[in-house]
Amino acid sequence: MPPRTSAIDPGYSPVELESHLQQSSHLLSTLKISMACWLIADEASTRRKVEAAREHGVTSVTGGGPFEISVAQGVFEPYLDLCADIGIDRIEAAGGFTDMNVPAEVVIGAAAQRGLEVQVELGRKHDGAFSQAVVDRLIEDGRRWLDAGAVQLVIEARESANEIGLFGANGQLDTSAADRFVDTFGTELVVFEAPSKASQFALLDHIGQLVHLSNVRLEEVLRVEIYRRGLHSDSFEIPHLRPVRRS
Repeated sequence: MPPRTSAIDPGYSPVELESHLQQSSHLLSTLKISMACWLIADEASTRRKVEAAREHGVTSVTGGGPFEISVAQGVFEPYLDLCADIGIDRIEAAGGFTDMNVPAEVVIGAAAQRGLEVQVELGRKHDGAFSQAVVDRLIEDGRRWLDAGAVQLVIEARESANEIGLFGANGQLDTSAADRFVDTFGTELVVFEAPSKASQFALLDHIGQLVHLSNVRLEEVLRVEIYRRGLHSDSFEIPHLRPVRRS
């Protein structure tokens, strides 16, 4: 099964991160060096984390928050210089809490000049669950970014997956909206933020083993992956997750 989980580093120590990568790197598609924590951590520690990801063959990506702030503060290109110098493989572009006024083509072009890939986060951080009209707009935004050269689209769910993005009150998954993103972009290109056990299991239950999950904490990766493979007591009961019985 190809890696379909993007883990998040919200500020682990380098030793802890390295240990988790040794255990679970073969299950990871990317490692998000998240929030702005890496900007204020000891620089040598941040570089050590990025290098550990590279040694284990895991793509490193920065979270969208620092990108947004760099655009708002007028230091977009120096931010890209920093990411490249640290050794990051990919940046996340976003407009979740600021006004994104740099065209997609400019972002992709500037990143490519520095050897950086770009993934794009879709959705606002403070506007609650998606309406049908919002889903329509985000699909158009996603097409525009992919046409410009983005490699993946990430659907916002913050750290709660509750009354945000695809998740309504009490964390209820909007399955019809999730289906629209999958039907439009496929499971290779669309990635769903799933920071909680309930959100992770709901997406696996509905979409199946190939759903791409993001914002999974490193200590939760193995739990997600046994559920994905039908090796969990709850997912074993779900036909499309249960392991195939061999005769």
